[in-house]
Amino acid sequence: MAINKNKITNFFYIFLTVHLIIWTLIPTLTNNNLPLDTIEALAWGSNLDWGFNKHPPMSAFLVEIFYQIFGAQDWAYYFLSQICVIISFFVVFKLSEEFFENKVYCLLSVLLLEGIYFYNFTTPEFNVNVCLMPFWSLTALYLWKGFRDNKIIDWLLLGLFAGFGFLSKYLFIYLGLGIDIFLIYMIYKKKIDFKCLVSIISFLIVLLPHLNWLTENNYITITYGLDRTGTGDQNFLDHIIHPLVFLGKQIGILIPFFLMFLFLSNKLKSKFNFKDNKLLFLLAINIVPIATVFLTSMFMGVKIRTMWMTPFYLFFGVLVIYIFQSQINLNKLKGFTTAFLILFIFSPFAYAYVSITETDKRTDYFGKEEAKKAREFYGNQIEVIGDLSFVKGNEWLAGNLSYHLDERPKWIYNSSNIFLCNKNLECIKYK
Repeated sequence: MAINKNKITNFFYIFLTVHLIIWTLIPTLTNNNLPLDTIEALAWGSNLDWGFNKHPPMSAFLVEIFYQIFGAQDWAYYFLSQICVIISFFVVFKLSEEFFENKVYCLLSVLLLEGIYFYNFTTPEFNVNVCLMPFWSLTALYLWKGFRDNKIIDWLLLGLFAGFGFLSKYLFIYLGLGIDIFLIYMIYKKKIDFKCLVSIISFLIVLLPHLNWLTENNYITITYGLDRTGTGDQNFLDHIIHPLVFLGKQIGILIPFFLMFLFLSNKLKSKFNFKDNKLLFLLAINIVPIATVFLTSMFMGVKIRTMWMTPFYLFFGVLVIYIFQSQINLNKLKGFTTAFLILFIFSPFAYAYVSITETDKRTDYFGKEEAKKAREFYGNQIEVIGDLSFVKGNEWLAGNLSYHLDERPKWIYNSSNIFLCNKNLECIKYK
């Protein structure tokens, strides 16, 4: 089924709108409670700082903005997740216009991403991985703009979005490595000058408050990240098994993507021209980050959690189509469209089915009811004077109370019990 090339952009915006509506509506209707990571971010947002025990602060900043606008409306945070997704899709489309004269290829670069479950099934849970996506994509866009035009404003915006990316999740460093390799090579080849280094200024300005917080808090977020990988408990086999498991999972994740692509081309043959700056750029933002994660797992013997790879494949459609564009047969669009629609429809139905049929998930928790019980309990304690201002506990249980209670008490971490406190931090044990 051929697509009218004059209507490609309109079709793209329709796709974005439908994606936004579906993936906001489905979890809103089928979940009883917000997911763990979203509640966690809301807990942090209630008591904002320049960092937290697990992650840097950007995800907390964004949910707090939405809380100030919408309050305790679950749909708003599913909506926030999808805003991050469609911004990323929009940026991928805009960058692809720099690489393809035929806008059909630009559209396909985005539609192929529906074959990767990071960009549909897992997106309702707003977390640091979803938060990172728009800044990851914007950083890549302004890296290309800076390289192409060598304008100060583009280099400054590169540093700005890179800073926001780092404040979302430290895993951004892997894209940073790809960027550094690309810039060093292009400076060596005299394709650009040292003007690109001004990006460091905006990057450090954005990052400075968090770096100061890190030093004051004994680098707690870095320690947490290392602990999550299992660092320190490795044996020799871990240096082999963990990277192979990582590689196998990435292949599995990409199977639907390549099945969709095979509807456009039965051949995967292409000649690599390593003098092609566009190809080098796409390899730097796609392959280098994934390869360095693999090398991290191999040399350190650590586990790489699958969801950490969420932003890594945003430009994978652009790369694959750019490499194999001579093999693409646009007369096969009907088959591709069918495959795309099957995945596009199947994913939300699968999400809804799992959400409805499985009843022991975090999203089945009765957070509103528990908050009512806590409020009644607090009100019955005559020895407690003053409004409920703080709730102490873990991010999930206490975070739910903070989110659902009308007072929006600030969350304070406590590892064992739940405490309800007044403004003077005079507390009573709730659970």
